[in-house]
Amino acid sequence: MSALLSLRGVNKSFGAVHVLHDVDFDVAPGRVTALVGDNGAGKSTLIKGVAGINAFDDGEMSFEGKPVTVHGPKDANALGIEIVYQDLALSDNLDVVNNMFLGRELKSGWTLNETEMEKQAGATLKTLSVRTLHSLRQSVSSLSGGQRQTVAIARAVLWNSKLVILDEPTAALGVAQTEQVLNLVRRLADNGIGVVLITHNMNDVFQVADDIACLFLGRMVAQVQTKDVTNRQVVELITTGRSDDLGLHPEAAAAA
Repeated sequence: MSALLSLRGVNKSFGAVHVLHDVDFDVAPGRVTALVGDNGAGKSTLIKGVAGINAFDDGEMSFEGKPVTVHGPKDANALGIEIVYQDLALSDNLDVVNNMFLGRELKSGWTLNETEMEKQAGATLKTLSVRTLHSLRQSVSSLSGGQRQTVAIARAVLWNSKLVILDEPTAALGVAQTEQVLNLVRRLADNGIGVVLITHNMNDVFQVADDIACLFLGRMVAQVQTKDVTNRQVVELITTGRSDDLGLHPEAAAAA
């Protein structure tokens, strides 16, 4: 399948610290790609480069088969790239509808078009088969962690997104709420959206991901289909950069 997002030879440094080293990365439409790596491996830097927050120093980025240059978040959004960060960026004093349109409100003359916003918000949630919200006019402060994550993901999808990047979406959730969010992640992919799932939870990875991309000290040491690897292999790739015949060459792994 053709890649939706494709990075080739991407590098990024902050001063003397070389964070990303010639990284290749692909995300296919309709598939969940888990981006895994230890703290400091470069996951956040990679995603911020895709989002246009910290531009890559060099390398190539293609989207839907066409070379692109992303100068900022607005460029990424225009392509159809949305990121749901770990803090969710929701406003507790607003309801579900107004959070989903936060910063992109629809207007009718000088006033907000509440009717149209509620209609579009409801249609998006229905598309994702979300049934955990009692009302679109609930205050976000009254929602559970899983419900809040659902609102943040639905907000990303609302804008005809083609690629949604989720940063640790289940990190603070209980078992039942985690299951709800992972089901929603699966539905995103089933609707044809490319999904990048950043997580440290191997159970989440093997439950919902189609592909796994492993970063080790700023290098992409393997990108494989989930069905082709074991939990042990992924953990070894994350911690040592090599597992069996996957990852860095033995000499490079030993020197890392």
